Amino acid sequence: MATAVITPDKDAIHVEVFVAAPPERVFQAITDPAQTAQWWGDKGMYRVTGGHADLRPGGTWSSEGVGADGTKFKVDGEYLEVDPPRLLVHTWNPDFSKHKNKTVVRWELESRPVHGLQQRGPHKMGMGTVLKIVHSGFAGDEKDAADHGNGWASDLGWMQAVVERGQTIDTRS
Repeated sequence: MATAVITPDKDAIHVEVFVAAPPERVFQAITDPAQTAQWWGDKGMYRVTGGHADLRPGGTWSSEGVGADGTKFKVDGEYLEVDPPRLLVHTWNPDFSKHKNKTVVRWELESRPVHGLQQRGPHKMGMGTVLKIVHSGFAGDEKDAADHGNGWASDLGWMQAVVERGQTIDTRS
């Protein structure tokens, strides 16, 4: 389960999760609009319904969605750094935010071995990914940072569910 930590200056949040899948697979899940629409959101809350990604420095991205009440929303930005499958940095511009702080999201993906127990002891089964997000630029707005931190913790759990178990918005309980 992912948890969010706000920096003491209330400018950034840090969120981390381990995903039992290789970095290449996790990178696809976070950058392919067709895949983000499978996991980003939850019944009764909101859901991403589509978007686009021009995955290169200077390229743009967007995600469109709908809230539980039917209100449409959009989040977009520009890619600042793209180094598949290790690093993704982009701006974050949600149309639903009351605060117009310019924020930046940094995704760091680090490969880690996945071990399982067997009769003879722990055994390497494959590769997993430690995914770290740093979302910065909240300029001391603790409420906005906390709201985004809680959102990222949920979002990463949903992404983990689709990558590890194939559970989409429509199939997870």
